[in-house]
Parts: sequence; structure tokens; C-alpha cells
Amino acid sequence: MPHTLIVLIGPTGVGKTELSLSIAENFHTSIISADSRQLYADLKIGTAAPTPEQLARIPHYFVGTLKLTDYYSAAQYEADVLAQLEKLFQSRDTVVLTGGSMMYIDAICKGIDDIPTVDKETRELMLQRYEQEGLPPLCAELKLLDPEYYKIVDLKNPKRVIHALEICYMTGKTYTSFRTRTHKERPFRIIKVGLTRDREELYDRINRRVDIMMQDGLLEEARRVYPYRQLNSLNTVGYKEMFNYLDGEWTLEFAIDKIKQNSRIYSRKQMTWFRRDKDIEWFHPDQQAEIMQYIHSVNHSLQS
Repeated sequence: MPHTLIVLIGPTGVGKTELSLSIAENFHTSIISADSRQLYADLKIGTAAPTPEQLARIPHYFVGTLKLTDYYSAAQYEADVLAQLEKLFQSRDTVVLTGGSMMYIDAICKGIDDIPTVDKETRELMLQRYEQEGLPPLCAELKLLDPEYYKIVDLKNPKRVIHALEICYMTGKTYTSFRTRTHKERPFRIIKVGLTRDREELYDRINRRVDIMMQDGLLEEARRVYPYRQLNSLNTVGYKEMFNYLDGEWTLEFAIDKIKQNSRIYSRKQMTWFRRDKDIEWFHPDQQAEIMQYIHSVNHSLQS
């Protein structure tokens, strides 16, 4: 019988975690995280990683497996998850994948381009240049080396700009030349379920979740990882704002408000990305019975 990957996705704060546990319990299976920051063991609070109790309920993979200094990419995630799925499908028919990292989800469902892995020397050189020169000169350089990618890349995202330049320098080719956008076939079926809420409802949940994170010790967690603030693993909402507070640039109240604001902005970016995928069936998180019915009906029709 063909195997099935249930992909549960949606914006930050929508309520994926609890529902993913219920779905996994229903199918007596495991959960694979598709959250690029929950991979890091030192970022439990700010990433809303599954709690010890939730981890005890259902086996999870790709949660807390990396150190902050570990280099990791969507391409590595694709390879690692596909290998893990091959093992899991030996003992079960269904596995749940859940998270909000758009590129990681696409890496598993569609595959990503076979872009060369950047060597350590090039990576360190580009990071050093970014720290010394800032982003604008690197953007100008990208415009010269790969004008096609320059037109579409988010020029405010240092990770994207730097990675493109790394590939240009390391291979002598444009980053664009590696972006074939070929859809890879998978040896399992994929059922995509999206969770959504009214904007006001979602924003209220995001705001309250940030308050809970602060109560749970987000500031202390940020203080512990502060010495590593230049790492890409910490270039993320929650930590960047706390670092500005620890630098004395912002008040704590202002930093908390900015976390809420930037989390809301990120949720809109996620929904814009997800809405392009016509294979996603959308539900409110409270529609658990309807979601289970949908999964079973699609699964049954695919088997027929």
C-alpha cells in the first residue's frame, strides 16, 4: 500500500502543534517538524518548540537536534527528512509533517534545486564581509554578478543575498543558473491541510503567545545565546528584538511590542506563500472532525 505524508501547515500562532498531536495519535504515527528554528536545541522558548509533555505524547523528529553553530540548509533538510521517512514508512503507512517554514515544506513536497553546498572558507569569508561592510555593498555586487536573481531576491534579507554571492564566488556561475525549479516526484502520497483564522483572531493569539514566551523566560534565553548573535540561526523574530534591548537600544516594552509586530508581519508572509499552493485544503483549527474526515476521504480516494 502506498504511504502517505500528511502535511499540516499554517502561519505562526495559528494552532498547528496541538492539532498535529491529535492527528498523529489518530494514525498511531510520528511527527516531523518543518520549523527551521526548532531544529536548534538552545531556542526552545522563542521558537515555541514542543514541550517535554508533547514530545512524550508523540515521537518527534528534527526538534532540538542542532547546535547554534551548526550550518544547516533546506537542501540538507530535504535529504535528512527523506531518509527519515524511508525508515518510518517501514513500520507505518502514515507520517505527519508540520511547521511554518515555507522553504522546508516545499523542499519535502516539491524538492529544491541541487545547489552546491557552500564550503566553510567561502561561508566565513562572506560572513566577515557582511559584518565589516554591511548589506548594501553586497547587494550592489550581486547586481553585477547575477542581475537576474538581483531583480527577484529580497534585498533586505542578508541570508538570501549572501548565499547567492557564495554560490557565485564558489562556482564561477550565477546563482540563477542553478535555480531550475524542477518538481521532484516523491515515492509517497502527500495530503496538505492548511490552518487559518480570521486576522484579528490570529493577531490576538500571536500577541498572547509573545506574552507567554516572556513569562516563560524568553529574555533569559536570549541572554544565554547573546554571544552568538551574529549567527544565522539567531537572525529570527524574537531574538533580534531582545538583542536590541540587551544592547540598550530599545526599552523592554518596545522590544516586546516589536516582537508582536514582526510576528504578525511574518504570519502575513507565510499566508501569501501558502495561498499560492492550490493543493492545500483550508480549515479553521477548531474543525478537527472535518479535518480528520477530509484526510480519511482523500486517503481512501487515493487508494482506490
